[in-house]
Amino acid sequence: MRVLGLALTLLWALSGAGCGSTDDGKTVASAEASAAAAQKPLALPGIDTGPLTPREKREFTAQVREQLAPCPEVPVSLAQCLEEKRPCAACKPAAEMLLRMVQRGVPKKDREETIQLRFDPKAKKEIDVTGSPAKGPDDAPITVVEWADFECPFCQLMVPVLDSLVERFPGQVRVVFKFYPLSSHKNGEPAARAAVAAQNQGKFWEAHAKLFGSLGKLEATDLAAIAKGLELDVPRWRADLGTEETTQRIKKDRELADTLGLEGTPMIFIDGREVPLESLSDPFVDLESWISLDLEMKGLKPAPKPAGFTGPRSLEQAPVSNAELEALVKQLASSMPSAPPPPSGAPGAVPSAAPSAAPSAAPSASPAPRK
Repeated sequence: MRVLGLALTLLWALSGAGCGSTDDGKTVASAEASAAAAQKPLALPGIDTGPLTPREKREFTAQVREQLAPCPEVPVSLAQCLEEKRPCAACKPAAEMLLRMVQRGVPKKDREETIQLRFDPKAKKEIDVTGSPAKGPDDAPITVVEWADFECPFCQLMVPVLDSLVERFPGQVRVVFKFYPLSSHKNGEPAARAAVAAQNQGKFWEAHAKLFGSLGKLEATDLAAIAKGLELDVPRWRADLGTEETTQRIKKDRELADTLGLEGTPMIFIDGREVPLESLSDPFVDLESWISLDLEMKGLKPAPKPAGFTGPRSLEQAPVSNAELEALVKQLASSMPSAPPPPSGAPGAVPSAAPSAAPSAAPSASPAPRK
């Protein structure tokens, strides 16, 4: 099993997003009517229900007949949209996404929320990326925005996935990084400041790789060693750690994430739509499909896979190994209830870099899937 998929599965279980019924409150009559409707044969154009078990077919059939088409101008169910070939390009991919989620055992309520996030025009947000570090061309048709904490193990696991998306879609994808150091991570804020200071010298992504590759070793001496290893102007780097400009840069990213409803890190948006990470089965494959569909809905053809491209350079080679991940998940589980924020002047600040403003309040655990 791939490491990131395992991590997200364990995380979902830890967060309490169980697989219980979401149909409480239905009357016996309505339940019987739904069951009767689900028994009727359903053959939707382009949708292969062959791999589904009988129970999954009944579950899929019931929901595809009640789930509204994602196009506002097509006020019918997904099933009717496909059967009548209505002019809504998102109906088929929405039905395919629903089918995959049924196969994975995703609860009905979460399936509904995922489809809404993915296709509802009102779910799309405008995200200001001005001044944020980015990989990929500025004019790329697809922009991926991530909020992350350098001490978050799940953010570490996402690094090779996002890097590979830029490589998979040459010229078509830009990945933007935004800071969100969590209050439960004592070195998250100093590490974010170190990255901003490195960005000031044109070496953000080099620092990003080193910080996430440090396996959580982000004390003041570790940060200074990273700066020296990157051949930064260390006196300038130290001076930039505690400036008001650095403070405001991190604060701006935090505040934007808060307005978008961040509940934990990483938080990822693709072209203004939040990605429900807890619903992903294979993160790279699922995000690749997400981006391919977005390109197609823009009237663009997804770039062919580059020669020799094999996806993330094996998540087993990511900064966190299976054994280390197991330990990190156990550590995360113990801190899930609510880790108190560090007191004013808590340890973790880099020497000679006293922040000019206290960090804003932040979620206390990473990550917490949306419920």
